[in-house]
Amino acid sequence: MLTESFAAAIAEAERIITGAPHVRTELDLAEGYDYLAGSIRASLQMAWAYQRDHPYFVQSTGPYTKMGLDNPDTLYFHSYIRDNAEYVVTGRRGTTADLSFQVLNGDYSPVDVPDSLAAFDDRAFAVNPDGTFEIRFGPGPAGPNYFPLGPGSAMLIVREVHSDWAGAAPPAVSNDAMAKKYGVAGKILLGRLRTFLAFPEWFYLKLPVNTMTEPRSTPGGLTTQFSSVGHYDLDDSQALVISVPVSEAPYQGFQLGSPWYVSLDYINHQTSLTAAQARHDPDGRIRYVVSERNPGVANWIERTGHARGYLQLRWQRLSRDLKPSDGPEVEVVPVDLVDRRLPTRSTPAG
Repeated sequence: MLTESFAAAIAEAERIITGAPHVRTELDLAEGYDYLAGSIRASLQMAWAYQRDHPYFVQSTGPYTKMGLDNPDTLYFHSYIRDNAEYVVTGRRGTTADLSFQVLNGDYSPVDVPDSLAAFDDRAFAVNPDGTFEIRFGPGPAGPNYFPLGPGSAMLIVREVHSDWAGAAPPAVSNDAMAKKYGVAGKILLGRLRTFLAFPEWFYLKLPVNTMTEPRSTPGGLTTQFSSVGHYDLDDSQALVISVPVSEAPYQGFQLGSPWYVSLDYINHQTSLTAAQARHDPDGRIRYVVSERNPGVANWIERTGHARGYLQLRWQRLSRDLKPSDGPEVEVVPVDLVDRRLPTRSTPAG
């Protein structure tokens, strides 16, 4: 089982919690199990975020993932980096009391505290009048809004410190409450897996393959949202051309989903497009092209290796019910002939 090592680590973590030298009371132990739950969440998040070549910020610690005597007035974020690469960080300077950045040459461990290679706050770089900023980190020399990464740079930390905020107090933890939460967590885990593996059977897989439904009110009571759904099965020589009118809805979007009924990687690949992002044809329609190989046209939707999966169109904040004519038309064509099926010789969106 792929999860055996993690399951064993959780069991060892429980022994660390129950054997901690300061545990003397039932409250100590209950808080330990609460700490364990947050540590499990944080560990999974950080393991999946460990991508130095495609980094993104994750919340290092917070109300539900506490560690290291975190400052209750601070939001902590971190990203893993390399000392020989260049990184661009963009943001908007808000109303926090302090916004600071720090570069470490490693991570904290039971036997070592990493060195701080650089530390500065937002006074060290230029912020645009509208509050936006762009700073760079890399191996080059220091310059305006450019900060060198010293040898061994491995982690970039961002801290946002708030001096005025409010919250409400939950009940104190107890062992009974912790036991219940772990039981509920187990039920939620199994329930969400079973539910969303069954969900496509209800709404997608009984439809003819490589087709999409007429627009219909989205199940679940979303009264101002309509959707059109389907599922695809394509080989690498085929493409699915989906043509749909541009609507007056404030939001109109198309996406692919994997057989696990989750969205594909939309951060590093173009697996979805909104109407605002997509190229519109002169006849007022958007033509999405779903394929594995890049056909060299606008609105290419990448399959990212998924020969089978789900198709989803959404219209939101509607002021009228959609008609069949508002919905998509779908055609399977050879990838090499895709351009001939389009009304204009489209070029990829830049």
